Amino acid sequence: MALVLKAGSRFVLLLFVYAITAGCLLIASDGLVKSELMYFLDESGAKQPVIDAGTWEKRRSSILAGIQEAMGDLPDMGGFPHLDPEISESVEEEGYTRQKVTLRIEEGDTLSCYLLLPEGASGRLPAVLALHPTHPMGKADTAGLSGRENRNYGQELARYGFIVLVPDYPSFGEEADYDFSRDNYVSGSMKGIVNHMRCVDYLVSRPDVDAGNIGVIGHSLGGHNALFVAVFDKRLKAVVSSCGWTPFHDYYQGKIKGWTSERYMPLLRDRYNLDPDLVPFDFYGILASLAPRPVLSVSPLRDSNFEVSGVRKAVREARKVYELLGAEEALNVAYPDSEHDFIPEMREEAYRFLADKLGLRNKDRQLPPVGLGP
Repeated sequence: MALVLKAGSRFVLLLFVYAITAGCLLIASDGLVKSELMYFLDESGAKQPVIDAGTWEKRRSSILAGIQEAMGDLPDMGGFPHLDPEISESVEEEGYTRQKVTLRIEEGDTLSCYLLLPEGASGRLPAVLALHPTHPMGKADTAGLSGRENRNYGQELARYGFIVLVPDYPSFGEEADYDFSRDNYVSGSMKGIVNHMRCVDYLVSRPDVDAGNIGVIGHSLGGHNALFVAVFDKRLKAVVSSCGWTPFHDYYQGKIKGWTSERYMPLLRDRYNLDPDLVPFDFYGILASLAPRPVLSVSPLRDSNFEVSGVRKAVREARKVYELLGAEEALNVAYPDSEHDFIPEMREEAYRFLADKLGLRNKDRQLPPVGLGP
């Protein structure tokens, strides 16, 4: 959209008029356009049913366009520099080796990650991009170094036999001083997507990684970041999101200010006036856009951040797309009776899910004892 005006009632009115006249899938007073997925707008702006993979791809393209309206455009990464990975430390741990790897994401911008290599591994192995939750230590939390209960899923996956890459998200860990005002991105969310796609580039480049079997997992902050990167990067063949999402209308009864910090999407405040109706995408479309790839959403019944009733509604609509593509069984949702947490039973289910979908053949390994610290 080429329209740039100040936030306020005049902007909202003009935005509404622009959306109607341009035929965009931008606004619906009750969220119907974003929640009803089985239609698309043809070249004349007429509403047409989604009846097959080809017509779904037209709707999916409009969903991705809406995401980029709110997050900023995904840049062309064809001209990005070589990753130039540098290993600065290597530590032997129980069941795996932890290496610190620095990747060159863009000119003048590097990213610190932990690479976890399972003990006794040989040949090409499936890999998992493990995205950390909200915690000052960032990647160290997921790599098992913070000592926090139920957050060391990167460490546990390495012990199970996966190659695991755990990056810092901007403003956490060794990226704590990241200055969003100095980068070229409209949102921290899009910067995160780019960083995580570059992490996939790195995994694909490694001779010990089975490049056709890479997945992504995350809890909370990492839970929605797992969805975001997988929407844009089809190299990610399986997705696990724990406590990561609910439609905007169901997020604290539609109070979406929590999504508007620099590390997320400031335009939800500055352009869309904190109104879920105006935001040009929602998690109905995010979830459906992953089809037909396998997805596991862990959505607890007592998650105070991401209301489970909203998850149920979105899953019901997204499942129609999975059914259309002959992949109904690929969309999996677990509803544990717990709070905003990645409890042991759900982590075990997630690890088995990833092993099954990514073809991890580890007959000599057992599921790691969940909760085992560093």
